[in-house]
Amino acid sequence: MTREEALALVFEFTKSESLRKHMLAVEAAMVHYARMLSEDENEFAITGLLHDFDYESHPDLGENGHPFWGVKYLRENTKTPEKILEAILGHYREGNITRVTKLAIALFAVDELCGFCTAAVYVRPDKSIHHLEVSSVKKKLKDKAFAKGVNREDIALGLEELQSIVPDLTLETHIENVINGLRARADALGLAGVG
Repeated sequence: MTREEALALVFEFTKSESLRKHMLAVEAAMVHYARMLSEDENEFAITGLLHDFDYESHPDLGENGHPFWGVKYLRENTKTPEKILEAILGHYREGNITRVTKLAIALFAVDELCGFCTAAVYVRPDKSIHHLEVSSVKKKLKDKAFAKGVNREDIALGLEELQSIVPDLTLETHIENVINGLRARADALGLAGVG
């Protein structure tokens, strides 16, 4: 599958601009990790793009909803590799899919953190990812009232799983990696700032 084909599916099934931007953000962070892990950038990018493509049209979590509906659709209507499908299934923790590939581990690890970093940018006066600091993200992670919808347990578990393939990875470095991925696509994500 090409990026263009994946984007077409995102636009076909997702009308929400914020959800589209989330998928683009996860794509950007996944590309950063693909480079860091010497993995296939296209495979990582497509996985990031497609991980939530069915969320808006099938929001009920579970076997008939997200992400199972989307994976079934991709399996029946595209030539999406099984490795990508397994990673997409694995980003839904309650699905009890064991994440074993670097692809699946990276997707789970960046998904919630991308949303959190984006929220941290939105409350900045300059609305710029370029000035977002790791220390600010860490501080906000401790504030349970900030970005309440972001699952901090998933962020912690994602880091722990990433450490199984990058043993010296710290929370600070993981946050920095995600921020750097988002910075690379700041304009497309609407995170370049105002003024």
